[in-house]
Amino acid sequence: MEITGIGKLIKLKRKNKGNIPLVKAIDQLLKDLEEAEWANQSQIIELRPDADLVYEGFYFFDIHIHRTFICVEFEDGEAIIVWCGTHDEYETTFKNNKNTIRKWLKNNEWI
Repeated sequence: MEITGIGKLIKLKRKNKGNIPLVKAIDQLLKDLEEAEWANQSQIIELRPDADLVYEGFYFFDIHIHRTFICVEFEDGEAIIVWCGTHDEYETTFKNNKNTIRKWLKNNEWI
């Protein structure tokens, strides 16, 4: 699968280079995305039980103590990294609320 927006994760990785568990978790997520040949949502959940479908085609993944927001487009075989940050940043931005996530996606022209 092709990954777009990988720079967000690379920046997070570089910023936290001393956090070995986070660096390994980012590397594993990137590997899983690159090797993915998902045809449907259930396959994502099987491979990545930390994936949380929050809107049609949009998933949050838990990576160590961080959250990464990724859009997976099954038709185009593409994963777009939309947002990543700490869990606290996630709660501040999205308030653990799917309606807030939908509004954020709409305001940022993702939907």
